[in-house]
Amino acid sequence: MDLITTAPASTETTDLKRAQLGWYLNDWANAAFSATVLTVFLGPYLTDIAKNSADSHGDVHPLGLAVRAGSFFPYTVSFSVLISVAVMLLAGAAADRAGRHKTLLVAFAYVGAAATLGMFFLGGHRYLLGGGLLVVANVCYAVSAALANSFLPGLAAPDDRDRISSKGWAFGYAGGGLLLVLNLALFLGHSALGLSSGTAVRLCLASAGLWWATFTVFPMLRLPQRAGLAPVAKPVDEHAGGTLRELAGTLRGMKKYPLTLLFLIAFLCYNDGIQTVISQASLYGSEELGMSQTTLIAGVLLVQIVAIGGALLLGRIAGRFGAKRTIMGSLVAWVVTLAFGYVMPAHQPIWFYTLAAAIGLVLGGSQALSRSLFSHLIPAGHEAEYFSLYKISDRGTSWMGPLVFGLAYQVTGSYRIAIISLLVFFAIGFLLLMRVPVRRAIEAAGNRVPNIS
Repeated sequence: MDLITTAPASTETTDLKRAQLGWYLNDWANAAFSATVLTVFLGPYLTDIAKNSADSHGDVHPLGLAVRAGSFFPYTVSFSVLISVAVMLLAGAAADRAGRHKTLLVAFAYVGAAATLGMFFLGGHRYLLGGGLLVVANVCYAVSAALANSFLPGLAAPDDRDRISSKGWAFGYAGGGLLLVLNLALFLGHSALGLSSGTAVRLCLASAGLWWATFTVFPMLRLPQRAGLAPVAKPVDEHAGGTLRELAGTLRGMKKYPLTLLFLIAFLCYNDGIQTVISQASLYGSEELGMSQTTLIAGVLLVQIVAIGGALLLGRIAGRFGAKRTIMGSLVAWVVTLAFGYVMPAHQPIWFYTLAAAIGLVLGGSQALSRSLFSHLIPAGHEAEYFSLYKISDRGTSWMGPLVFGLAYQVTGSYRIAIISLLVFFAIGFLLLMRVPVRRAIEAAGNRVPNIS
C-alpha cells in the first residue's frame, strides 16, 4: 500500500491522514518506555538494587565480572544496544524483503511491553533480573522504533517530512509527559495510598509497559503493512539465510552511497551524546547533584513539555534555513547545555529545572530533523534496513555514550567527569555533519530534493 507516490504534499487523502495519525500514536505509545523507564525511574532504582547487592568494595559481579554498582545501569544499557544492533539489522532486512513492516513492529512492541510490565517484580537483590528485563525491553523498543521510522518516506512528500517528523516527536513527548504526570502523582501520593516508595516506583515502571501495549493498538490498525515506496523486487525467502544474504548485500550496497554513510556516522556520534545525556540524567541528578526523586520526575516532565514546543519550533526554523543548518545550531546549544550541567551546583533544584528546560528546547527538534533528513538519503525499497542502522543511536539505543560514561565513572568515581566526557560526541558529530553536502547526497540516493535542504 503506497500512500505517497507522485502526489504533492498539499494533497492528503483520508487514508494518508489516518496512517499519519497511527504513526504519531506509535511515538505516543513507546515514548512512555523512554521517559518513564529509561530516563526517570529505572536508573536510580536499579542502581540502588545493585548497591544493596554489592560486596565490601562496592562491586557487583554479573557474569563473574567486577563492576561498580554505580556503573551497572549504563553498562547494561550499552550491552542491550550491542544486541539490538544485530537484531535491528536482521529485522530490517526481513521487513524490506517480505514487506511485513507492521507485523514485526507490533510483535516487537508487545514483547517489549511485556518485559516492561515484568519490572514490577524488581526488588531486594534482583539486579540481574532488572538488567535482563532492561535488555529485552530496550532491544524490542529499538527494533519497533526503527521499523516505525521506515514508514516516514511513505507518509510524507519530501517538502513535508520535517513537519511530519517534528509532529511525530511532539506526539511522543506529549504521551511520555502525560504518563509522567500520572506517575508523579502516584509517587508523591504513595504514602497516602499505603504504598512504599519502592512499590510506587515498580508500579510506575509497569505502567509504562501497560501504556505501550495499549496505544500500540492504533498503529496496528492504521498503518499500512508495507512501509516503503517501492514494491518488493525479489521473491520472499522466509529462511534466515535469505535475510542474512539480503543484510550483507545492504551493508555492501552502502558503499554506493558514501554521503549517506557520512551523515549516518555523524548522526551516530552526536546523537549518542544526546541519548546518553537523556538516559543518565536521572542518575546524574540523584547521585551527583543530590536531587530527590520528586525533583527528578518534575525535571524530566519539564523536558517533555518544553520538547513539544521545541520540536515544532525547530521544525519551523528548518523550513526557512534547512534541516542541516538547524541541526548544527542545535548541536552548539547542546555543548553549552552540557557545560552548564558540569558546573551547576548540587542541591539546587532551580538550576536543575533550568538545565531541564534547556535540554527540552533542543532535544525534540534535533532528533526530529535528523530523522527527516536521513529519510531523504535512503534509496527506495531499503527504508527499514537503513533506518535499522540509523536506530543504532536513537532514543534509548545509544551504546558508545553509556560505555564512555560508565568507564569515566569507573575510573574517576565522579559523575561530573562522566557527563563532561560526552562533549567529544557532539564535537565529532558537528565536524562530520559540516562535511555532508545535503543536496548532492539526496540526488545520489535517487530522491527528489526538497525546496529547502
